[in-house]
Amino acid sequence: MRAKTNYDFYLIVATTVVLFIISVICIYGMFYFKLAEVNQLAAAAKVNYMNTMNRVLAPFLIALIVLLGICVPKRLLPTVWLNRFSVLLVLCAVVAGFLGDVHMSLVLVLVVSLALQVVVLVMACAGSTELNFEKKSYWVRVGSSLLHLGLIVFVLDFFFYRYLTLHLMLFWITTVSLSLGMVFCFYADSFSRLLQKKTTPATDKQ
Repeated sequence: MRAKTNYDFYLIVATTVVLFIISVICIYGMFYFKLAEVNQLAAAAKVNYMNTMNRVLAPFLIALIVLLGICVPKRLLPTVWLNRFSVLLVLCAVVAGFLGDVHMSLVLVLVVSLALQVVVLVMACAGSTELNFEKKSYWVRVGSSLLHLGLIVFVLDFFFYRYLTLHLMLFWITTVSLSLGMVFCFYADSFSRLLQKKTTPATDKQ
């Protein structure tokens, strides 16, 4: 149990650090784009800027995708099978990279993670006790599942931002999932009390 807790803790810390670095890079990129007036430069300069930012972001994006590929199935699998699944997923990603490119392998990991996270979310909403969560609260489980779903879709959107319709759909899925996830996690006790009041029949006043 101690090893399992440490495993979850290290995954949370690693994911938080990588997300923080990605956020810093994105914020820096936006301010630099505005202050340096990159939009006013020649097309070749703009393309060079985008390629440079992509190269800087790529290692951290890959790290986040790998972490998501581990974090999601750990809700469904015991540690032993989780390690085997992670190795298998990495092998499939490597094969996809050789057959196609790195883009294809990363999208493969994200799609598999997304499919698994949808399963986790459905099971959490159904109140399944088979999922591996630190917290037992129903709303915390649902909220955590929504947060992970939103995070996966957020990363997936990096690969499809050029497709406006799909980009907008992924954006709104991310927004709704993350917003609801945070509300359910932060106010789990309030939702539990509210649900209990609605399901408990009112007693007649004497």
